Amino acid sequence: MNEFMQNVTGTDGMTDQVIATDLLIAAKTGVKSYAIALTESANPEVRQVLRGQLDDALELHERISAYMISNQYYHPANVVEQLNIDLTAARTALQFTENK
Repeated sequence: MNEFMQNVTGTDGMTDQVIATDLLIAAKTGVKSYAIALTESANPEVRQVLRGQLDDALELHERISAYMISNQYYHPANVVEQLNIDLTAARTALQFTENK
């Protein structure tokens, strides 16, 4: 996000990493929701539609994860490194709220 837009919107702390993380969380929620709906549905046509939506949601999650891994925002295979990133993000979020 460029500096002008950050100043106009008041999102100085908003970064690509934060946006990608929020999108990844939303994608995970979508996968869970479609999976639950699929297991609760008895209608074959509805199940077929839900399965397609679940496949799309899984593909989106995979694409977001790959983007985050390639940009060093996400380390699913290295718990210690991911914990350090999460702690840094939490500290940044706390500082953002303290500055408001």
